[in-house]
Amino acid sequence: MLSDFSSSNHFTLPTCFRKKHDPLKHLISTVLISTGANVMVAGSVLAQEIPVEEILVQDIQRDRYLVEESSVGKYTEPLLNTPQAVTTISSQMLEDRNAMSLDDALRNVPGITLGAGEFSWQGNNPTIRGFSSRNDMFLDGMRDTGNYARDPFNLESVEVLLGPSSMVFGRGSTGGVINQSTKKPVADEIRSLHMNVGNAGTRRATVDFNQPLQIGENAGFRVNLLAHEQDVPGRDVTTSERYGIAPSLSLGLGSATQLTLGFLHLESDSVPDYGLPWIENRPANVERESFYGYSSDYMDTRADVGSLIIDHRLNRDWTLNAQIRLADYSRHSFITEPQVAASVLQSDPAESVTVHRMIFTGDSTETMEQGQVNLRGDFRTGDIEHSLIGGVEVSSESSDPTFGFASRTPFFDYNILVPVTTLANPVGGIYTGTTAVRLTSDTSSDTLAAYVLDTLKFGDHWQLSAGLRRDRFKTDYAEQRFDVVGNQTSSAAIRTRDVVTSYRTAVVYKPVEAGTVYLGWGTSFNPSGESISFISSGRGLNTSNVSLEPEKNESVELGTKWSLADDHLFVDASVFRIKKTNARVPDPLNPGFNTLAGVQENKGLSVNISSFASSTVQLTGGYTYLDDEQRNTITGGVSAINNVAANTFSFWANWLASSRLSMGGGARYVDSRLVSGSKFADDYWALDAMAKFEYSDTLTLKLNLTNITNEYYFDQLHPWHVVPGPGFAAVFAVNLDY
Repeated sequence: MLSDFSSSNHFTLPTCFRKKHDPLKHLISTVLISTGANVMVAGSVLAQEIPVEEILVQDIQRDRYLVEESSVGKYTEPLLNTPQAVTTISSQMLEDRNAMSLDDALRNVPGITLGAGEFSWQGNNPTIRGFSSRNDMFLDGMRDTGNYARDPFNLESVEVLLGPSSMVFGRGSTGGVINQSTKKPVADEIRSLHMNVGNAGTRRATVDFNQPLQIGENAGFRVNLLAHEQDVPGRDVTTSERYGIAPSLSLGLGSATQLTLGFLHLESDSVPDYGLPWIENRPANVERESFYGYSSDYMDTRADVGSLIIDHRLNRDWTLNAQIRLADYSRHSFITEPQVAASVLQSDPAESVTVHRMIFTGDSTETMEQGQVNLRGDFRTGDIEHSLIGGVEVSSESSDPTFGFASRTPFFDYNILVPVTTLANPVGGIYTGTTAVRLTSDTSSDTLAAYVLDTLKFGDHWQLSAGLRRDRFKTDYAEQRFDVVGNQTSSAAIRTRDVVTSYRTAVVYKPVEAGTVYLGWGTSFNPSGESISFISSGRGLNTSNVSLEPEKNESVELGTKWSLADDHLFVDASVFRIKKTNARVPDPLNPGFNTLAGVQENKGLSVNISSFASSTVQLTGGYTYLDDEQRNTITGGVSAINNVAANTFSFWANWLASSRLSMGGGARYVDSRLVSGSKFADDYWALDAMAKFEYSDTLTLKLNLTNITNEYYFDQLHPWHVVPGPGFAAVFAVNLDY
């Protein structure tokens, strides 16, 4: 039975261990049913009728944090034997650390820093190992292109695969990719309602309902629901509301075929935060709550993603996986960015400093149609074992943004007076002026790709992985530009076609079954239209990369992974170098356009541990060091890469104080970062804590404290503005799980 416990977070007890009558459970189920949750109580008195010591609590903890297999179906080996650094945040870790957005989850991953969005490029903008990964978001192994407010309410895990991965994922993935693995129907009944309240107007409720179905083998239905409302702790005016529903249906079509249908609808209405202006290359020295936008600012996003997955076992050695996805994303925005004149000094009286409010408006719809077919085989040729996987991928993506302005500052000339306020006393209110559409564009991109990856095993100690992928990426772009009174001033049409082969190879040595040493090499590429647009600047509306070949990247990584102390300690460490040999830099002979004359290089090391120090203590943590440099081969200039922290660190400890009470605590550290030349933000520490009390087998009370010391730090950097991180947050949760 212990093995059953470790295989799932949810289980149903045998009938002999169930109470026939439980008034508390009856009351709770009645209340939840009356709210539409349709809760069905399975009943459990495990703690009363089986001694806790006999359940082996540490084995339940293993299932919380430690993930042994990749959620990406294109990896054939367990993570211990995968020659690549991978960091996985399980659903239980997301819960314990109170991650209420994808950015909350990513803040706990060393080697990741967050960038601020600009104009139409909102949503998540992480930097992984020194390279932007805004376009490297995936959902169940398929590209998730939308710029929307991602929420983990329907996620089983968040997996960060570090290093160039175009061989597996296609275009992009210079520093790595982020894969979100969604919750799907399982064999056990789940009746879960989690309710959160806290400071900064935090109100959040999630429902997770899973029901096995008696209509064939392995059939089940699951639905996750979300209602979320929250201001940003320590910030004025900014707020967000999110609502989501994610149903999924799994059907067994005979004993060899499984069909899974899934849908995600997630919408967000928010007052976006564009933070503070830069003054003398530092964030403005003002109170954290200072907000320079309008209360009428908005950022509304919507994501509708439908998926169909078929898994079919052809025979004992071969399996087939096919996925189809249709996605539609929309975004509507009115954003205010604070700017001050370049002559302003930090020592100037804040009352006398004028803040110009740059106003940007935009609307956009993105669509995605994707299809993947993957074939996996496990077989032998003589004494060599093979784990081979290959497949094809086709996709069609589109984007049609509209860019507008309602501003004129000393930096721009749009012939419309910009509203102003002061640095010391920002005045919000509602903007009642006009806006002018300056550019509309329509972009469509088609991808056709094929790949193959083979892992050859030479006995018990040596493995060789080798793979390649061939991508054809075609983009059609059209634009119309207008003046401030609506007259069309120009139009353009651009068509590109990039054909690139990506490679990956690695040698793996296993001195013992529990240990792995590997040396890997891989490549990736960044085409000019990888974001389904040729607009390279939201404020200048430049198309500076249209004539350029894709940027090329390669990575070398030497690493080791160990599962020690009877699987109670997992350690992985690696040293790596990522090099972009033809980075885009301004072309001195063609102003307004770029040329491929830059070199960007990031060298570093990373260490991660996950440990069961005892039957009651679990430790997880990681550290990443980065040494970055970029060079312009034309000018000879050398500088740092934007938004790279030399040192990042994350740690979390969970202590099971008793059979009912557990407590956790952790720390996050991000080193100082540069952005756009000599602008930089200081390093910071943030401390978090959690206490959880299992009042009964179905009722848990939880308190999360985030940024306990109310550290005033800067979380998201942008060349034109800088956004403070959230202040102190206290969130109390009532969790009902059956």
